[in-house]
Amino acid sequence: MKKMQIFEPAMCCSTGVCGVSVEPELIRISTVLNTLDKKGIVVERFNLSNAPQEFIKNTIINKLINEKGVDVLPATILDGELVVTGRYPTNDEIAKFFGLSVSEFGSQPKVLKATIKKSGGCGCDNDGDCC
Repeated sequence: MKKMQIFEPAMCCSTGVCGVSVEPELIRISTVLNTLDKKGIVVERFNLSNAPQEFIKNTIINKLINEKGVDVLPATILDGELVVTGRYPTNDEIAKFFGLSVSEFGSQPKVLKATIKKSGGCGCDNDGDCC
């Protein structure tokens, strides 16, 4: 079985739904990797914040970062070969890597916009009575 690893820049979460804004590309890659996992295909994902040792251990990634810096992340390795840098692999690329049909990943996830209501800063109403 093929082995794919994705080395990601430092970030607070891998889903793209943390914080104020939603990152559609993180949602897409999380959805695709979830689909692969359900098919028994495990893709290892390493975040620079949570797994810095993996970036040191992997000689390909270590050399890449030393030569080009962390702006080259995310980087994808397939069976020990660097296949994508500076972005996540597309659905088409991932399907090709694993001999799948791109239709198996479903449609592109829809992005929902959220409106954040301003408050007194502590979650209270605007009159500030509870702060």
